[in-house]
Amino acid sequence: MAEQENPLLIKRYASRRLYNTETSDYVTLEDIAGFIRDGREVQIVDLKSGDDLTRQYLLQIIAEHESRGENVLPVNVLNDLVRSYMVPGGGMMPQFLQSSFDMLRDSQSKMVENMNAMNPMSQMPGFEALQAQQQAFLKAMTGGLSGKWPGAGNEDEKVSDDGGDEDLDAIKKQLADLQEKLSKLS
Repeated sequence: MAEQENPLLIKRYASRRLYNTETSDYVTLEDIAGFIRDGREVQIVDLKSGDDLTRQYLLQIIAEHESRGENVLPVNVLNDLVRSYMVPGGGMMPQFLQSSFDMLRDSQSKMVENMNAMNPMSQMPGFEALQAQQQAFLKAMTGGLSGKWPGAGNEDEKVSDDGGDEDLDAIKKQLADLQEKLSKLS
């Protein structure tokens, strides 16, 4: 568990190759993206100068995914990001983005806690399958924003399709509430 608390140190050599100091092997940008999806924090440093290159490489990972058609960031959000660089001091964009993602993670955690809380429904046959279905849906909707999601289960498990209509409506309502909170922040 101690290794999860410290960022995974990746060193960039002069040849621009990236070296994973934990496993003593070279890694690609896609490997680094996988570490992050799995919940690991990474730190990428230049071996010679010691400069922290993490931000530069994370932006490169996002740009590569966007260029492959995996459009996560709408054009208006990209425009707002560019505009925020034009404001002296960076404006409020960094704080807004951080608080938005923090709120999303908190809401995600609370939803999982509510699903796991002791309630009469937990005694119903098939409740665990419903719970797994909800967790898979949440993970799919958020794209695994944080690998530290407390309800993440085994992705290889089969999820049954028993009576999920009521729960789907509840999830839709919770997502609508979350969207309303986010819109109030802007």
